[in-house]
Amino acid sequence: MQAGGDRPSAVLLDMVNGFKVSQALHVVATFRIADILKNGPLSSDDLAAATGTHERALYRVLRALASVGVFREDADRHFTLTPLGHCLRSDAAEPVGPWAVYIGQSEYWQAWGHLLDSVRTGEHAFRYAHGMNTWEYYGCHQEAAAAFDHAMTSRSRRQADVVLNACDFGQFECVVDVGGGRGAFLAAILAKHPSVRGVLFDQPNVVEGAAEVLRSSGVADRCQIAGGDFFEAVPSGGDAYVLKFVLHDWEDGPAGAILRNCRRAIAPKGRLLVIESAISPPNEGAAGKFLDLTMLVHTGGQERTREEWATLFAAAGFRLVGATPTEAQVNIIEGVPA
Repeated sequence: MQAGGDRPSAVLLDMVNGFKVSQALHVVATFRIADILKNGPLSSDDLAAATGTHERALYRVLRALASVGVFREDADRHFTLTPLGHCLRSDAAEPVGPWAVYIGQSEYWQAWGHLLDSVRTGEHAFRYAHGMNTWEYYGCHQEAAAAFDHAMTSRSRRQADVVLNACDFGQFECVVDVGGGRGAFLAAILAKHPSVRGVLFDQPNVVEGAAEVLRSSGVADRCQIAGGDFFEAVPSGGDAYVLKFVLHDWEDGPAGAILRNCRRAIAPKGRLLVIESAISPPNEGAAGKFLDLTMLVHTGGQERTREEWATLFAAAGFRLVGATPTEAQVNIIEGVPA
């Protein structure tokens, strides 16, 4: 996008204007342009007809994204997917499309407009924008909740192989996935390890959509689905308790409450596996640090350093025994009962 080469002002201007790319990606992901193009090039006229959109306006979005490598524009306004564009397909091995749809939703977009208020007060911006916290909002806006759930499921698919290669889940008899959403990650664990049983635990309205995910992965007969509130209790009997992108939604007080419930439920020789970011040293790790801003904006939670994880674990009765980085820009942060 740089109009002025590598000059600092040009680089910074690209950062300032980054929202334009994300919004354009939101548009093409919402209209599933990549799915339509997966069999070969089509003209912008054809794409507009297939999606019921305005041809000239759609063409302008497509050519802009072609200029940053998402599509390739050929003669006569024909477009082809690039390796980046293929990641927008609904059947991509590492799907990004659902996340692109989600971040352009009005509730997400408007919340970022209140980051300034978060910095002034320390409160999370979502409440400023919508008068309620994120989970209350999704409780009464089903379409927004569905977009969020789809985005989280796709993220689990992107990260599952990398995490499973970094951690041997086959050593466990029963894995309890606390806050496991619709079960995409737990299904991947069970599919790779036929001897392992699983318990999927999340809010009742969330796990309602899990049965089909588990069936399609061929693991439904080895997985119990349980609905409940992890601030009250979690299912007992597991020798591994997984918390994947759960604790970062909460400040230390609520996060500690979830961990204490896991401590009460876990087997004496069980293992706690927290799959999240670990904040890098100064001047490194942009992905984790901007994810931390996302938590400030959307949930009031936070990302943590290894030392902060150790402190949080200890307060809940766990001892931190390791933090393994992965290629998916997350860490497997391990604890055992203290």
